[in-house]
Amino acid sequence: MLRNLILAVANRPFVRRIATGGVGRRVALRFVAGEDIEDALKVVKILNERGMSASLDYLGENVHDATAAQAAADTYRSAIERVEASGLQANLSVKLTQMGLDLDPEVAIGNAAVVAARAAEADGTVTLDMEDHRYTDPTIDTCLRLSHSYPGRLGVAIQAYLFRTEKDLERLMEARVQVRLCKGAYREPSKIAYHRKIDVDAAYARLLVRLVSSEAYPMIATHDERLIRFAKEQVAKIGRDRDTFEFQLLYGVRRDLQDQLVREGYRVRVYVPFGTEWYPYFMRRIAERPANVKFFLRQLVSR
Repeated sequence: MLRNLILAVANRPFVRRIATGGVGRRVALRFVAGEDIEDALKVVKILNERGMSASLDYLGENVHDATAAQAAADTYRSAIERVEASGLQANLSVKLTQMGLDLDPEVAIGNAAVVAARAAEADGTVTLDMEDHRYTDPTIDTCLRLSHSYPGRLGVAIQAYLFRTEKDLERLMEARVQVRLCKGAYREPSKIAYHRKIDVDAAYARLLVRLVSSEAYPMIATHDERLIRFAKEQVAKIGRDRDTFEFQLLYGVRRDLQDQLVREGYRVRVYVPFGTEWYPYFMRRIAERPANVKFFLRQLVSR
């Protein structure tokens, strides 16, 4: 499977050297808003003008230094203040390993709580990004823990390809936190995750039916047009108000689909990553779709 192959070789020095060189950096900017908050806010403004909201993601993960984890939290607090002052429509997406989870879970929870508190003051929300399976339990537990202190302000991503996700979804729906349903972007063992596309898609559809019928706020994160059509059919079938859920898509991917959903009257939020630590995110985007691989290779041979 091409996706697994790309993820398997992503950290080899030769691959990293090619992907982070001049051509790689140019291609990465198709999926990343820029390397600082100013770049990201310009993108958010354009998205708002197109009728969409945004979710800002300050790129970085697996931080092992308390100072760096604190700096990441400070960057998010600053982003909240900039969004609030500018009157823009954007929330935050945060990785707990960037907040210091590998260093000390309590450090990560403390930093995430500071960000959540500032977001609540600004009438905003925070979604905890899901990372690989080693972090599933602490991410869900942290979301539920913080949701008690900041009700209505916390969300979490869940990944359809993990066998465990159905049970996780039940816990999250009971707590009525916001739930971002995505397929999954990490290289996981076959004993805990579906690998065949047909199985991942089927799992996504099952979870989607359950999620949209609940009182939780669904964030339907996919570019798969078949699943988007399926989602539309399901919400229409139960008469769910369009203000009670949203579609989420990635910056730099399928702008035509983003605009189409807005024209049809759906809420659309675009995931907007920024920062200098873009390589891991970039490689996951390359691995997701053959079209992205072809685009990257064309850029390499045309330089």
